[in-house]
Amino acid sequence: MPKIYITTAIPKIGIDLLRKKGFSVKANETGKPPTRDELKNAFSEFDAVITSVADKIDEELISDASGDLKIIANYAVGFDNIDILFAKRKGIAVCNTPGVAGEAVAEHTFALILACLKKIVDADKYVRMGKYKTWDPMLYVSPQLWGKIIGIIGLGRIGTYVGHIAYGGFKMNILYHDLARVEDFEMLTEAKFTPVSHLLAKADVITLHVPLTAQTKHLIGRKELRQMKESAILINTSRGPVVDQEALIEALSQKWIAAAGLDVYEHEPHIPHELTTLGNVVLTPHTASATQECRDEMARISAQNIIDFFDGKTPFGLVKVT
Repeated sequence: MPKIYITTAIPKIGIDLLRKKGFSVKANETGKPPTRDELKNAFSEFDAVITSVADKIDEELISDASGDLKIIANYAVGFDNIDILFAKRKGIAVCNTPGVAGEAVAEHTFALILACLKKIVDADKYVRMGKYKTWDPMLYVSPQLWGKIIGIIGLGRIGTYVGHIAYGGFKMNILYHDLARVEDFEMLTEAKFTPVSHLLAKADVITLHVPLTAQTKHLIGRKELRQMKESAILINTSRGPVVDQEALIEALSQKWIAAAGLDVYEHEPHIPHELTTLGNVVLTPHTASATQECRDEMARISAQNIIDFFDGKTPFGLVKVT
């Protein structure tokens, strides 16, 4: 039976599915990402590997893989950490877990929006440090979110959920940009399809929900940050390199924009010291999709992708390369 290696801890539901099928499963239980050599060994010894976004699967690693490796199942919605073109050339299938993180990431997006707008982190520290002595009518005064303009860049599943929360929960006015108009979304939310430049200039909150591609890398840079309102909040729960991190640090330091909420970073897991010292940014450790429901479903799909592949079926999460 096929031998499966898992590079990171995943919920038991996925491991149980594989073992019930009779597959041999070995998981990395160190709590740390595998080293380069450990990945090389896994690619040489196993028939399938379940990877995570922390694993950089490049041409060199894939080149060194033995002929036994047939499938890489990425435990993630994205797959930009894998050289999928070279994997195809080597005859190795690549799968992901599409469509599972919409609700989770949308919820986290609004957690960051509200934390930035209401200065929740600073207010929490203020109380914990014993500074709260009396009610102060001017303490942590913030704009309300209700009725403000939200700009959504990328209207896939996650962006759509964000739009519905914005419209249904906060009666926000929605500007959005994607490769094409989505008329059903416009009809349900009164959203307006608009160029990115107009969206940046008008929105009170800008939130990014695009995949990382050559076209979206540094989609938000110095020029775009300068186009935003001084009162604007930028949220990134997509991929770190979508934002030019150095330009963002400058924008936050110089108060070109009011605040940012980040769950992803340009050179993960490294985060520049300057970013961690700024008071107008809220940082989370790439946990936007970290709901139990989402993680369980990711594990189930990752396992099922492998099972279907070895059963001769087309896996649900097969990444199609043209």
